Amino acid sequence: MKFSVNSFIFVTLTNLHIFVSSAASKPNILFVLVDDLGWSDVGFHGSKIQTPNVDKLANEGVILDSYYVQPICSPTRGALMSGRYPIHLGMQHGIVHTGCPFGLPLNITTLPQKLKEVGYSTHMIGKWHLGFYNWESTPTYRGFDTFYGFYNGAEDHYTHVISHFLDFRDNKEIVRDMNETYSVNAFTKRAEQIVKSHDAQNGPLFLYMAFQNVHSPVQAPKQHVDKYSFINDTIRRSYAGMVDIMDEAVGNITGAFKEAGLWDNTLMIFSTDNGGVPKNGGYDYPLRGPKDTLWEGGVRGVGFVHGKMLSRSGVKSTGLIHVTDWYPTLVNLAGGYLNDEDLPLDGHDVWKTISNGEASPRTEILHNIDTPSFPDTELGFAYQGIGLRVGDMKLLMGVPNISYFIPPEERNISEVNSVTDQDLNDPPVPTINVALFNVTADPYEKNDLSKKFPDKVKELQDRLEYYMKGLVPPANKPSDPKARRVARENGAWTPWM
Repeated sequence: MKFSVNSFIFVTLTNLHIFVSSAASKPNILFVLVDDLGWSDVGFHGSKIQTPNVDKLANEGVILDSYYVQPICSPTRGALMSGRYPIHLGMQHGIVHTGCPFGLPLNITTLPQKLKEVGYSTHMIGKWHLGFYNWESTPTYRGFDTFYGFYNGAEDHYTHVISHFLDFRDNKEIVRDMNETYSVNAFTKRAEQIVKSHDAQNGPLFLYMAFQNVHSPVQAPKQHVDKYSFINDTIRRSYAGMVDIMDEAVGNITGAFKEAGLWDNTLMIFSTDNGGVPKNGGYDYPLRGPKDTLWEGGVRGVGFVHGKMLSRSGVKSTGLIHVTDWYPTLVNLAGGYLNDEDLPLDGHDVWKTISNGEASPRTEILHNIDTPSFPDTELGFAYQGIGLRVGDMKLLMGVPNISYFIPPEERNISEVNSVTDQDLNDPPVPTINVALFNVTADPYEKNDLSKKFPDKVKELQDRLEYYMKGLVPPANKPSDPKARRVARENGAWTPWM
């Protein structure tokens, strides 16, 4: 068969066109994760805290009304990076504390690694909190081209110190010249630099913006705090300032995408990692319970999706979605593929649910299994108990009997007489052995149906047996004294194994 030069040129140009078209069709991805943001602390949920940038994006996109995360920091981040429940990662009990030699299992292929396989530039800014005991556990070894942020979980926002030592990295290098620079401002500046320097001809961009705000310590620049002088409670007022500057940063970062000509092909996901912390100014009312509990206030996440690739906008999605779902959803949307070693995942591809309004492929969510029956895990964490949602029904077992926490500026509302503030650290907090709620009809978890529907309780307990068979023990390990010695030598927290 004859094959002419013209035919060769035609085929080559056609293949080049297909490659370029395919690369152009892959969306840039901006994933914004806000730390400890309460359900009731954004404007589009009715807060008096002003979040105009976030509200505009949410109202132009798809608000996720039945979106769930894990009840605390590290497990949510592990679920996001892996598409797996914490019980399958050994991360179901508390967080990765400073100096503890464990983290996200090293055999896991992470979300940024999957995106790099299909040509994405991958960048992370902010809070990692998935382990740093060896270099292999740190972000630039887990799929990110660059990392600008911190390894631990609760640094001072100005000095960037935690437990007496600095924790701030530019890739592997210690950042020593940002003392007195508020973390959000430093992170936003780096995000703007990454976006403006990105060359779309070299492939799409994945930017994981993991804000330190609004996690404690409760600190914010005075001009942002002063905007909330009508809030008498000083902690709540400072927290409002933290939300305020986070919202400003979101506006600046999305503005950078627009200036760079990337915004029209950018998919933005906005999420919290868990519920708010009342003692630190964050609130989830009218949802029940706070961060670190399996009540709705701990696990129902503030979230939305924005982007011109959505088939609908200006709507709420009521389909069940869990933080593990981002892994398969984004890999598939990016034109990636899931290998045998990536499976099985606990996440589902929920793109059609979000974009088209189709029924969610997810019919249940395992909130967690965390009980005192696990050996060698008494490391200062409260046990969260067990939570499982199947359809409309949610089963809780062995959970603290936590009530409701009302924002100080809202405490003149009529419900104030029917609820009380509590603190998980106020002993004793009684335990609820078994409770059942229809969280569609009763999202505030006021009406325990366990005695009315014992057969439904049994049905969900039987389903829990399936998960019990597949869980791995918590990977928690006590702090290693060598970690502090190496931190002292370096003047900063550093991998030590």
